[in-house]
Amino acid sequence: MILAITGSKGGASKSTLAINIAAELHRRRCRVLLVDADPQGTASTWVAVAAEQQRPAPTLVAMGATMAQADQLPRLAAGFDHIIIDGPPRLGEVQRAMMLVATCALLPCVPSTRDVWAMSEALELVKEARARVRPDLVAAVMLVRTQPRASITRLSRAALQACGLPVLAAELGQRVAFPQALAAGLGVTEFDPEGRAAEETRALVDELLSLSPPRRSRRKNGAT
Repeated sequence: MILAITGSKGGASKSTLAINIAAELHRRRCRVLLVDADPQGTASTWVAVAAEQQRPAPTLVAMGATMAQADQLPRLAAGFDHIIIDGPPRLGEVQRAMMLVATCALLPCVPSTRDVWAMSEALELVKEARARVRPDLVAAVMLVRTQPRASITRLSRAALQACGLPVLAAELGQRVAFPQALAAGLGVTEFDPEGRAAEETRALVDELLSLSPPRRSRRKNGAT
């Protein structure tokens, strides 16, 4: 799985998702590459904190708009089971490059009318990628920062189901364990294995793996 976490708005927990998905896959003994394509560098900082605390973490590399070139991410891909790309908070050349190399795209959305409306740009990017270069691209939407029993979550899910992409059953709630785990250099499934945040993260990873297309044969440029 080469998973691009993308979207047109900041504050949608893209870095939190990328780090915790990568950390959980790494905990499952997969070979994981975490690609930091976000200028804020949250993933890079998290890996640095993990190293300071002598905690295990996925391999990390920082890349930008040239990541799709044959000598960059495609060359590295063969050495890993899964690649998780943390994208920037705006549409542009970096996000388009992500779509060129990804097998899956995940579009997180905060449950609010404004955020649901803002999904249109990211949805267009997925449609463009499928039409031009990646007809086999798997894409899905998911809700993040949800509040228990909040009606807006239910209403947002209903609105997103009309967007033309599947909406994942898994959700991530607005939980303090996520920032606490990041500050400790841990994924939330190791920070608080029995907590709700860990439970939600494991369910998300399981669902993403079920959506992921079969592993493809090696291409001439080394990508899989």
